[in-house]
Amino acid sequence: MGIIDYLKTQFLEIIQWEDDSRDTLSWRFPDEDKEIKNGAQLLVRESQKAQFVYLGQYADTFGPGKHTLRTENIPVLSTLLGWKYNFESPFKCDVYFVNTRLFTGNKWGTSNPIMLRDPDFGIVRVRAFGTYDFRIVDVPVFLKDVAGTDHHFRIDEFQDTMRSRFVSAFSDALASSKVPVLDLAARYSELGEALLPVLNPILTAKYGIELGSFIVENVSVPPEVEGAIDKRSSMAAIGNLNDYVKLKLAESLAQPGAGGAGGIAGLAAQFALGTQIARDLGAGVPPVIGGPATTPASAAPPVLPELLSPADVAQALSVPEADVLAALADGSLKGKKIGASWRITRSALDEFLRH
Repeated sequence: MGIIDYLKTQFLEIIQWEDDSRDTLSWRFPDEDKEIKNGAQLLVRESQKAQFVYLGQYADTFGPGKHTLRTENIPVLSTLLGWKYNFESPFKCDVYFVNTRLFTGNKWGTSNPIMLRDPDFGIVRVRAFGTYDFRIVDVPVFLKDVAGTDHHFRIDEFQDTMRSRFVSAFSDALASSKVPVLDLAARYSELGEALLPVLNPILTAKYGIELGSFIVENVSVPPEVEGAIDKRSSMAAIGNLNDYVKLKLAESLAQPGAGGAGGIAGLAAQFALGTQIARDLGAGVPPVIGGPATTPASAAPPVLPELLSPADVAQALSVPEADVLAALADGSLKGKKIGASWRITRSALDEFLRH
């Protein structure tokens, strides 16, 4: 090999990064102790930036395009090297390529619960997780404070640090927002958008990156708080307790255990007890289950006509008319049969209900 050929192997004439990965943040060009030739070509592709570093000092940054390395287009490096005029000799310098595309779908989450003061439940512990998108916007800051001298810095090396930073900022924002835990599910997108202007200035200054989006996917509470929320939802679904008790009584009265006189007698007792409980609830008086049914002086009894038909009695007792006719036939309910029709006095119905 001639001297000319040997010298060519010692100088770098083309510097480029043909990146085919999806997780590389920065990559140092492998110079293999070679020097950069005067007039060498630097090729920077889209979504890339090239950063020159000379003896640990950050020099010029080049964006996408084809660059010829001469004194006039690398002013910072020329100053560091002490060149006052066009240089002719090769020089030694590290070149880092940085991926500036948008990295999407990165996950974040709380490793430990966040303590919050909630207006409904007091002090609660919540966990949260979601995703974020980011890109590198300040190459020197990113290389200096994040990647360092790593020759191949990948996103998985950076996620742990980012996750703790995101969780810290998320905790501060959530605590200051004073949003009740019950309302968080309806404000996931609002929380994510509100965090962007808080996080981006910090992340750009410290790490040289910028968030494109910050998404809160879920905020969960401990099982005991979930149980309290479920009970609260159940009570809201029941609504008014008085109406709920009346409904349950009506359902039980509509399902007699047996027909005939025994069935109607049992239903009559249920009706009397249910009426008394409903009146007590409406008047604000606690009902006494199993005790004698008494009517408060302020509660007016239902108005019935003096003379009732079997249909009237069946409607008053909420039972089938056939049960009323059976009670008239066996004499447990007193009535007068006129032709083919029965008539019952109101006093006879009251006597039947008392027994």
